[in-house]
Amino acid sequence: MGRDKYENEDLIRYGLDLDVWFHVDDLSSAHVYLRMKSGMTLEDIPDDVLLDCSSLVKANSIQGCKKSSVYVVYTRWKNLKKTNDMVDGQVSFHRPENVRRISVEKNNPIVRAIEKTREERFPDLYQMQQDRLNAVQRQKKEEFKRLAKEKQMVKLEREREKQERSYDRLMVAENMVNTGDIKATADATAAEEYEDDFF
Repeated sequence: MGRDKYENEDLIRYGLDLDVWFHVDDLSSAHVYLRMKSGMTLEDIPDDVLLDCSSLVKANSIQGCKKSSVYVVYTRWKNLKKTNDMVDGQVSFHRPENVRRISVEKNNPIVRAIEKTREERFPDLYQMQQDRLNAVQRQKKEEFKRLAKEKQMVKLEREREKQERSYDRLMVAENMVNTGDIKATADATAAEEYEDDFF
């Protein structure tokens, strides 16, 4: 959670693709981020975690904390849109249809429980973002190599099957016999001997 608009600005700038952003709708409030595990979607966020994040945002809104209920919006960090004409902490969205909105009532027990476990940290957000980008790039390279290897294995298997079905390996000069080379006999014994050799 950002402590003020300047910390909010850093969180906007240096978020990760795993982050989900929470904010009170149409009122000023703290920005709260939930870091999900890789592969998770917004639908995978448990209801109690949604309630915790939303209650924390409401409690840290100067106007929102005085209201009995407010709407809270949340979306993936990568959906946040920041332009040069916006003031510190202000955002819009690349895709408004990907923004979720929920109603939250005042919930002091949840906020007090969160406050008891509060920990202030000052991580290097830029470095964390770079580390994540590097990890994603490594995963993409490994996936590309894996797919290329699979493609090569499929190609080799197809070539092997094609070779097995082909008559090319049988139709070589040393395996060929010209009928003119078979000595003729009055009966069919030469042909029978040839067939016996063949089988």
